[in-house]
Parts: sequence; structure tokens; C-alpha cells
Amino acid sequence: MMDVSPTEIISACMTLGMMVTLNQRLDAETLSIVAEEFGFNVEFVTAEIEEENIELEDSPEDLKPRPPIVTVMGHVDHGKTSLLDYIRKENVIAGESGGITQHIGAYGVKLHDGQKITFLDTPGHEAFTAMRARGAQVTDLAIIVIAADDDIMPQTKEAISHAQAASVPIVFAINKIDKPNSNPDKIKESLSNMNLLVEDWGGKIQSHDISALKGDGVNELLEKVLLEAELLELKANPDKDANGTVVEAFLDKGRGYISTILVQTGTLKIGDFVLAGKNSGKVKAMQDERGNEVKEASPSTPISILGLDGAPQAGDKFSVFSDEREAKQIANKRTQLQREQTVRTQKHITLDEIGRRIALGEFKELNIILKGDVDGSVEALTDSLQKLSTEEIQVNIIHKAVGAITESDVLLASASDAIVVGFNVRPMGNARQIADKEQIDIRTYSIIYDAINDVKDAMEGMLSPDFKEEITGLCEVRETYKISKIGTIAGCMVTKGKIVRNSEIRLIREGVVIYTGSLSSLKRFKDDVKEVTKGYDCGLQITDYKDVKVGDEIEGFVNVAIKKKI
Repeated sequence: MMDVSPTEIISACMTLGMMVTLNQRLDAETLSIVAEEFGFNVEFVTAEIEEENIELEDSPEDLKPRPPIVTVMGHVDHGKTSLLDYIRKENVIAGESGGITQHIGAYGVKLHDGQKITFLDTPGHEAFTAMRARGAQVTDLAIIVIAADDDIMPQTKEAISHAQAASVPIVFAINKIDKPNSNPDKIKESLSNMNLLVEDWGGKIQSHDISALKGDGVNELLEKVLLEAELLELKANPDKDANGTVVEAFLDKGRGYISTILVQTGTLKIGDFVLAGKNSGKVKAMQDERGNEVKEASPSTPISILGLDGAPQAGDKFSVFSDEREAKQIANKRTQLQREQTVRTQKHITLDEIGRRIALGEFKELNIILKGDVDGSVEALTDSLQKLSTEEIQVNIIHKAVGAITESDVLLASASDAIVVGFNVRPMGNARQIADKEQIDIRTYSIIYDAINDVKDAMEGMLSPDFKEEITGLCEVRETYKISKIGTIAGCMVTKGKIVRNSEIRLIREGVVIYTGSLSSLKRFKDDVKEVTKGYDCGLQITDYKDVKVGDEIEGFVNVAIKKKI
């Protein structure tokens, strides 16, 4: 672009003290300096901006009302999924491990009066921050569920801040009012302390007391949601190529990669060519959340599509292309960029880092290969496990992907000394046999807490223990005997605890420690003994030390290893 020969650029780099080759890629800083040498300015754009399809503004007459997209957020076990269950008259929790939502679910609901609402159910556990943030970015409205018999938890605060950051109107659902110890006013008071005044307290934020289990107040809550949605005047043009967001993606053994997507504008039809992140493909089949076949999906419709060549990342934007070749080109370009980024961001060990590890003495690394059933869970687990890294132990996720545990995962684990963690997936084919042969640890989990706690326990086991000194006993020297060829024997009386033959000892004279060492012998009368308890006398000899005087005290102690905690 600068129309300058490569030789000139190489010589410019050399004058800057950099030895470069013709095919080498330069980093941003060097690029800017070299370009300035030739009188050019460099501007950097992200890959997304460069490839954005230029969106044409829709004319107002093409826009038609669309259903609101509502995200249900809140702390774990406050009743998000129960509320959705009641609205959808279908039990989701029964299918979730330990009654905890592990994935983002997208559901379309038709109310009695014919109005439609699209719901996104997000997990409440702290490990799922990224998933909740995505939920807030796609949504028009947020219902934040708070249990009336509990308090405002950290995850609830975080959900509120996600919604505020995305400038999304909030409706509070104060749940579990059927419980005897519920106190909705306490929740409203806590909200007012966070500068969030609900309408009952003279504020502007809608809230409603509900019981998701019995269904009390749920219809009124939905009316309030629809009222908020009306104020937003949500419209979209259904008569154009579809655009939207990927909510979740997973690999189905029989059918291939299935992506749950949310159409935001346009209409998606079977046969459309879709580009989502670095994956592309033709829509072969579409199903709603209950598995019914659908021919086309209008704005605000959550839908599962079949036909992409991989699992796109949750949160990726998708768009429909009329030209298949162009879409594949962009997908390849994105794959290349991503590969380059991972190579650049790999943390190579620096001299400072080596120095730090030597100073620490025992530095350890825990390499993990992570496989999960859906992309959202893989992301959430990656974040949580990497946060476990400490000064002494580094957690490295060397490979993460969606799908079953395969032979290549086990071989990679063998080569890189890693453990394989499977979340809702199992080893496939002869991966298990190879793992047994190579002695690779494959751990499978269905609840995210268990995976995090197990890795934490493993790390605690890798830490070098701390040692704590425990004093076992004290004895007083009453008499000393010098015996030729043997040395000095101290005749002692045990005054505290017990003196143990193989413990370490300190010789104390007038409150000052004179010598620290060990015993070479411990006797009662003529017999060698292992220990002597309080109130008995004994004869002892200190290894390589002869200067024992009457009145000295000898203290026995042991070092006890204490397991470090993370």
C-alpha cells in the first residue's frame, strides 16, 4: 500500500536495530514507526469493523412491531428457571444437573392474549459471568429475580450492573412470597440502598411480588414487562436477510453442530447461507426449543439451526449472505486472524518469569484440556479455572473445545502432561483405553461447582506444605556424666510433656538457645527407650555436642506439615 520496496523497509528496520526477514509480520508499534519513516500514518481497525456488512437503514414504513426479548437474571437458586417453567408450563429444572441451570436457554412464549415474548434464561452461578453479560447484550428487557426469603446476593448485584451497562430497563420479580419467612419489603429496602427505587416506594423501576411455584402474581409481572416493552416501541424489518446473535452452540453426535440463535432483524429461511463468527454453512433444518420443525424465523425468534461447519462462539453475530463464496472467504480470514492472535497471546516464558520461579523455589503448573457440551459452559469453566492460578501454581488451559473427549485430546494431554476435564461429555471410541495406557487422568463432571472444587483440591495437593513447630516436652538437666569414648551423658528429669527419642531438641541455658540438634540416645536406667514422659528421669546424649551443664533445659519439638489452602 505504501509502494515502497521490501529492501527499503528491511533496511529501515535495521536502522531501528531490528533484524527482520521478508515474510515476518511486525507488531503494531514497529509498523507505526516504520510507516512514519516513509511519511505514512497507520490506523488500526478491528477485524469486525473491516468486515461489517454495510447495514442499510430501514425505512420507517418497512418496520413492523416485534416481540420483546427478555432476559431472566439473578442469583443461583432464587427461582429464575421456576418462573420460566410456570410461564412455559414445562419443567426445565428436572433436566438440569443438581437443579442448577448450566446453559443459556432461549424460549419463545405465546401468552393467552396472543402476544409473544422471547425469554433468555441465564445461569446464576458466579462462574457464568460471561454468559450473563452476553444475555444482557442481546436483550431488550431484564427481569431480575430476587428471593424474598434471602438477600441481594453478589450475583444479583452483578446481574443488575450487566443490565445497567447494556442500558436495559429492569423489572424486579420478588419471588418465593409463599414462604413463611419471606420479607419482600426487606428486599425493596436493600434495593433502595443501591439507589434503585421501585414503584411501590415512589421510584420508577417496576417490581412485582410473585410465587413462581404457585404462579401468584406471574401474570401481573408479565403485564408489567409488556408495558415496559410497549414504551420501547420495538420494531424490526422482517422482509430482508436475517441478522442476529448466537446464543449457544453444541455438537450433537447424530446431527452435527447445532447452534441456538436469536434472529434480531430480517427473516431466516431454510437454505440461507449463514456466516457466524469463523463458521459458515447452509441452513439445513430449523427447530424451535421444543424440537418442532420450523420453515422460517422472524425477528425476536429463538431457533436452533443445523448446517454450520463448526460451533460458533456464544455471543458471535450471525448474518445471511447471498454469495456463498464471499461468506467462506470472510470465515477463512477470521480463522486466520484468530490463529494469529492465539500465537501472539501465548505467554512465552521470560527471563523475569524464570527468575521469579527460581526465587519461589517450587513452582508448578497444572495443564488442563477442557471439553464441554456447549460453548457457553466451556467459556465459563475456562474463566473460573484460570482465576484459580496463584503465585505458586499456574493453571494453563492448553486446549478447549466443544464435543466429546477424543483420542487426539488424550494424546495431547500425554504430550503436555495435562489432565482432561470433560463437562457433560464422555470419552469417545478408544480414548478411554489410550488414557488408561498413557495413564492420563480423565475427569468428567456435570456440575460446574464440582469441577472447580476438584481442580482447587488438586492444586492444594500440589502446593509444598507449610511446616509448623510443635513442642513435645521439656526436661531439666540434674546431673552430667563424662564417659570416655562415649561423651557427655545428661541425667534429666522430664518436667513437661514427653521427650521423644527421634524428635529434634534445643538446649536452653538461662533462657537462651545454645544449640539445636537431635538426640543420639535416650535411656531409662540401662534400657534404650523411645520416649520418657513427665515426672520420670532419664539419661540422654545429644548428637555431636558435649558442653551440657547442670541446670540447662532441653526442649523437644517436631515439625508438623500443614496443608496450604488456596
